Amino acid sequence: MEMESRDGGSVFAHIPKVPEVPLYALQVAYGKDPSPLKLNLGFGVYRTEDGKPFILNVVRRVERLLVNDMSNFKEYLPITGIAEFNRWSARLILGADSPAIKENRVTTVQCLSGTGSLRIGAEFLAKHYPQHHTVYMSQPTYGNHPNLFSVAGLAIKTYRYYDPGTCGLDFQGMLEDLQSAPSGAIVLLQACAHNPTGVDPTIPQWEQIRQLMRSKGLLPFFDSAYQGFVSGNLDDDAQSIRLFVADGGECLIAQSYSKIMGLYGERVGALSIVCKTAEVASHVESQLKLVIRPMYSNPPIHGAAIAAAILKDRDLYNEWSIEVKAMNDRLISMRQRLFDALCTPGDWSHITKHVGMFTFSGLNPEQVAFMTKEYHIYMPSDGRINMAGLGPKTVPHLVDAIHAAVTTLCLN
Repeated sequence: MEMESRDGGSVFAHIPKVPEVPLYALQVAYGKDPSPLKLNLGFGVYRTEDGKPFILNVVRRVERLLVNDMSNFKEYLPITGIAEFNRWSARLILGADSPAIKENRVTTVQCLSGTGSLRIGAEFLAKHYPQHHTVYMSQPTYGNHPNLFSVAGLAIKTYRYYDPGTCGLDFQGMLEDLQSAPSGAIVLLQACAHNPTGVDPTIPQWEQIRQLMRSKGLLPFFDSAYQGFVSGNLDDDAQSIRLFVADGGECLIAQSYSKIMGLYGERVGALSIVCKTAEVASHVESQLKLVIRPMYSNPPIHGAAIAAAILKDRDLYNEWSIEVKAMNDRLISMRQRLFDALCTPGDWSHITKHVGMFTFSGLNPEQVAFMTKEYHIYMPSDGRINMAGLGPKTVPHLVDAIHAAVTTLCLN
C-alpha cells in the first residue's frame, strides 16, 4: 500500500529516472547561478560580444517581407517540404554547377534541422542499405551523433581523429582505422568546423580520405552544420563534400541552418542523397517520404521559407554572406584575443589553429569543475569552449580562470 501511495499505482512506476542530458544540465545550472560574473561557454549557439542572442539582419528583413506577403499560407507542406528550399539547399552545399544537380542525381528533402536530417538519413540507411549496418564516427564527435544512429538500429564504431598530444588531427590513425573498416561500412564525416574539437583535415588530406573510402567502398555521410564558419566563404567550406561528389560516387549530406542563419528554434535543415543515376534518386526520394510520413508527416513552413528567400535572391544572399563572414571574423578575433592574453604555462597555440565555433582547450574535467565552482564559468567537462560565447569584456575573466585552474591543479 505504501508503494502504491507513492507512485499512485501508475503503470509507468517501473520506469527509472535518468540524469539530465549533460549539456542541458549545464544550461540549467548556468540559469540558476546568481553571479554577475557567470559565463556560458557550453551551449553551441552564436552570441553577440555581450553574450546576447543574435539574429541576423537579413533574417529580420526577410521575416518582415514574409509577414506582409498576403499570398503566404499556413497549410500543410508536402512530405518533402518546400521544393524551392530543397533545390537551393542542394545548390548551396554542392555548388550551382554541380554535375550531380544538372543530371538530377540528387534528391533533397527538408528536415528538422541537422539533427532531423541525420535521423532521417539513419532510418533510411537502416531500412535500405543492406551492405553494412555499422557507422564509423570520429573519436570524439558531437554528443548526439551516436544516439541518432543507434536508435535506428545501426551499430556504432569509431575512428581515431583527435590527438590530445598535439591538440590536432591524428590523420595517420584516422586513415588506418578507415582502412580497417569493412567494405560497405557507413562513415560519418563532419564537413568543416569539427564539433567538438575545432580540428579539420586539410583539402589534400580530404583527398586522401576520399581515395581511401572510395577504394574500400565505404559510404560517406556528411554532417554540415557550420558552412562558412571556417574560412568565412560558403563555397570554400563545402570543398570536402564537393570532392566526394565530383568523383561520381554516392553520399549523404545533412545540412543545418541553425548556426549559419541563426535559425536555431525554427529547426531548418535538409538531407541530400547523391545517387548514381536520376532514376535511382527518384526511387530514393519515394522511400524517404515513407520514412518521414510516420515520424512527423511534413516539416514546418516558417524557417525554411526564410532560408529559401535568402538563398534564391542574389541581393539577400550577398547580404547573408557578408554577415556569415562577420560572424566568422569575430570567432577568429576571439581566438586570437584569448591566445594573446594567456600567460599560463603550456602551449596554447592550438586555440588559434583550431577553426569554427569550438576549440578543445586541453583542460581536464577537474580543472573545468574548478572553473565552474570558483569562477562561474560553464563548459562541458571535456574542456570544449564555444568561442562565440566570448567577448572582449569576458576574455580576461576566462584567462584568470584558466590560469588558476592550470596552476592550482596540474594539467594532465
